[in-house]
Amino acid sequence: MESAEIQEMILKGIPEAEVYVDGDGSHFVARVIYDEFEGMPLIRQHKLVYATLGTTMGDAIHALSIQTYTKKSWEKAQLFQAN
Repeated sequence: MESAEIQEMILKGIPEAEVYVDGDGSHFVARVIYDEFEGMPLIRQHKLVYATLGTTMGDAIHALSIQTYTKKSWEKAQLFQAN
C-alpha cells in the first residue's frame, strides 16, 4: 500500500481534515489536522482515524503511527520543528 492511498482513505472518511502520510510500504506515520479533535480524548481521535481505514489495518498496513492535531496545535508544532 502507498502513502497516498492511506491519505485518500482518511480524507474520504474525514473530508474536512488536512492529512499527511509518510511510510515505506508497510510502516506509516499519519498526521491528521482536524479542528473537531478539540476537546476529544486522544483515544477517540485515533479511533476516528482508524475507522477510516477499515480492514486495511493489520492487512495491507502493518504499522501505523497516528499523530492528531487541531489547526492551532499543528501550527504550534510546526514552530517547534522550525527551530
